[in-house]
Amino acid sequence: MLYPIGTKTRTVMDLNGLWNFKLGEHHPSDLLSTKEVMVVPTSFNDVVVDKEKRQYIGDFWYERFFEVPTLSDTEELVVRFGSVTHHAKVYINGELIGEHKGGFTPFECVIPESLYSDETNLKISVCANNELNYSTLPVGNYIEEEQEDGTNKKVVKENFDFFNYAGIHRPVKLIIRPKIHIEDIVITTELNDTLTTADIKATVVTSSPIDAIEMTIIDEDRQVVERLTDGQATIHNPRLWEVLDAYLYNLHVEIIKDGQVVDSYDEKFGIRTVKVENGQFLINNKPFYFKGFGKHEDTFINGRGLNEAANLMDLNLLKEIGANSFRTSHYPYSEEMMRLADRMGVVVIDEVAAVGLFQNFNASLDLKPTDRGTWQVMETHEAHEQAIRELVKRDKNHPCVVMWVVANEPASHEEGAHEYFEPFVKLYKELDPQDRPVTLVNMLISTPENDKVMDLVDVISLNRYYGWYVDHGDLAKGAKGLKDELEKWQELYPEKPILMTEYGADTLPGLHSMWDIPYTEEFQVDYYDMHHRIFDEIPNLVGEQVWNFADFETNLMIIRVQGNHKGLFSRNRQPKQVVREFKKRWTNIPNYNYKTK
Repeated sequence: MLYPIGTKTRTVMDLNGLWNFKLGEHHPSDLLSTKEVMVVPTSFNDVVVDKEKRQYIGDFWYERFFEVPTLSDTEELVVRFGSVTHHAKVYINGELIGEHKGGFTPFECVIPESLYSDETNLKISVCANNELNYSTLPVGNYIEEEQEDGTNKKVVKENFDFFNYAGIHRPVKLIIRPKIHIEDIVITTELNDTLTTADIKATVVTSSPIDAIEMTIIDEDRQVVERLTDGQATIHNPRLWEVLDAYLYNLHVEIIKDGQVVDSYDEKFGIRTVKVENGQFLINNKPFYFKGFGKHEDTFINGRGLNEAANLMDLNLLKEIGANSFRTSHYPYSEEMMRLADRMGVVVIDEVAAVGLFQNFNASLDLKPTDRGTWQVMETHEAHEQAIRELVKRDKNHPCVVMWVVANEPASHEEGAHEYFEPFVKLYKELDPQDRPVTLVNMLISTPENDKVMDLVDVISLNRYYGWYVDHGDLAKGAKGLKDELEKWQELYPEKPILMTEYGADTLPGLHSMWDIPYTEEFQVDYYDMHHRIFDEIPNLVGEQVWNFADFETNLMIIRVQGNHKGLFSRNRQPKQVVREFKKRWTNIPNYNYKTK
């Protein structure tokens, strides 16, 4: 799906701002009261001050009016949502015009001409819903609890360790575009062995048959580099998209009908290679070492709502500390963040919202794993396929994306896991025009002895908490367990790179002790030092991604004190003591050739 930009044939208008708002039942033909309002985009949860409202589960409504601009007979009117979490129905003047399931990818609705042929001031209503169950991604346990007054209260007990923020989380745009328009652009780049020649191929999908397509490649100096013939061109001595040294070309596309340009669009792309070979992760034919984080879209007041200033601050901090990458744990991040990563040369591991694929959250911490029959009760196949299709469709052209994640911490040790995940790994491979590597992020109870799925993927990605959830506070014992397990994975899959996608210890800023006590800043420093000594001994380990970049909000539970505090930074992005240690380590580890065989 194309990102909404204005061109000479397209007009994009902003519908963000204050909308009328209501939790609970409403009929779209009626007017919402103007007494309660909500900001778009944002999560509603941290804007309301009532606890019951903050934890509300069910339908909730947004409504506003907008004036329809003047359209020609050859144009159509579209409303586009960056994301609505987790389910949305869109109405114009009470008439349903579109619906979308899945809370982290964009969708659009064409507004029928009949609704604005006689009326130019239209009412748009959005019914959103934040219920989760065993058929949704992410997965939650949905129940209805009977209250003292005899009513039922909807409750979701999350199968994951982050707050179930909800709302219109990303921008709402009103788009005027030609009825005959560009629907999609697919760009691939193929470099020769010496990286001195790049063959560019571009495929354009249109809404209707056209007569011709004209495509031009423009560099960052706004100079024409090549014109495509039959969708192909060759660039000699191209500027490569490099880690932390990005270079973006622009593909300018015009489609022609009856001798006239009917639509145009500009798609940025980078030229680089990605592949896995001999236990190494190669970018531009060089062994790359991941230094970075698992993150969350989580900021004060905004919750999971788009915060572009926070996005820029986060990537500035990431680069300042010597990092080069992050994973979109545990859902697709905003299009704005992906475009920013493209520009800043930050490497991204792109993940669908396939989290919670086990029977309950505590199962992920069960150090004596049992087969709970997860794959007999999960009904997520349809949602999982849709999530992968929409993610690849959205992010396929981003040079920052170097790997796809099929799921985070599923019950991959249980019978049925292989059969569940095999078609989804294949689906990524079928859909991705750049043939990026695919991984699955493995949880701590899925070991080399019992795991059922790592043969399917290109990279072994591990979430491990030795010295925290395992051998809590005992770093010497944790070091032995960590090293033993990493060596087993390397022996089992010598041709596959190993990536540590999570490791961390909750740390309260300002809590200190001379005795290396968990939760103190001193313990966090020693915890990471232990891990890094082991990492440097494992030849096939190609990177370390800390859990987490910053403290983040979670649901209420006994192991959480106002959220998860494993961040290197506090929730308001202030550094903990350990940040200095990471900066010393990471600024001395090159992006390439840190470990060579």
